[in-house]
Amino acid sequence: MNRRRRAAAITVICALAVLASPSLTLRASAAPFPPPPPKKSLEEVRKEIDGLYRQAAVATDAYNLSEEKAKEQSSEIVRVNRLLTEGREKIAGLKVEAGAAARSQYRNGGLPEGAQLVLTNDPQLFLDAAGRIKESVKATKDLLAEMTRTQASLDVYAREASDHWSRLEANRVRQAGARKEINAKIAAAEKLESELAAEERERLRRLEELAQKEAQRNWLRAGALVGPKAEATEEGRRAVAFATAQIGKPYGWGDEGPDAFDCSGLTQSAWGAAGRGIPRTSQEQWRLLPRVDVKDMRPGDLIVYFADASHIGMYVGNGMIVHAPRPGRNITLAGAGSMEILGVVRPM
Repeated sequence: MNRRRRAAAITVICALAVLASPSLTLRASAAPFPPPPPKKSLEEVRKEIDGLYRQAAVATDAYNLSEEKAKEQSSEIVRVNRLLTEGREKIAGLKVEAGAAARSQYRNGGLPEGAQLVLTNDPQLFLDAAGRIKESVKATKDLLAEMTRTQASLDVYAREASDHWSRLEANRVRQAGARKEINAKIAAAEKLESELAAEERERLRRLEELAQKEAQRNWLRAGALVGPKAEATEEGRRAVAFATAQIGKPYGWGDEGPDAFDCSGLTQSAWGAAGRGIPRTSQEQWRLLPRVDVKDMRPGDLIVYFADASHIGMYVGNGMIVHAPRPGRNITLAGAGSMEILGVVRPM
């Protein structure tokens, strides 16, 4: 019995010694967690933030285009509803005329005028009545034909109204999706920037400026402004005056003024103030407006940026543009070559 107790005690002591072994303790504490990712450089953060704001700009264009389409569909719905109302009123009037004809026949004892004509013995009455019958028959046919045409038009208008409502709802769905994407991209960019210390945020701003200045210097070295300078038209001068008067106002996605603008809202509003209507989005301005060579541009022309035409600014002369850069920034003057140029368009 004592032998068994001694053996059990030895077993417990050995187990405690094994558990207290440094090598086992070390292995137990070595949890399988991956090493923390290396901290991004400030330049990498800058590029990531720029990328997020570029994606937000693309989504903003999609939002603005959907909004324009929704406005068009709403206008069409108003127009078609007006036509439907007019058509219904016309049908009601034609029914009144048809009712009057039916009552006239009833007052004649239920006999049509043709039957009454056969019963008369007066030749002159016969001739007079024959003319009236011919006119009455034609009027009845015309009335029925007009009712048929009007009803057919009402059917067309009803189908158009339904189609416009479907398109309006589809554009609203697209707007909602674009709005969600814009807010998500801007929130992600703002989060990245907010995680930086105040000193790092200032350095980030300086990095942005340096990158833009370097791009502008390279653009000028390439000879972009070599050659005679084209003069602005009267409309171009008015557009430039409007755009430069907005300097210092904040960027606001989807905004067309007067207190805030997005990039294409600024260019559209400026040319609208000059008396020239242009499309709402930077992509549509690039797609639909006449293009000119960079060396031939003049103040008032619009410079489109990036391969996806997601940004636009107005050329004001001397190698400079005025533009609404991005959320968190104000409308400002910048080098025309400070971003990747896709091309130049000219409102005509």
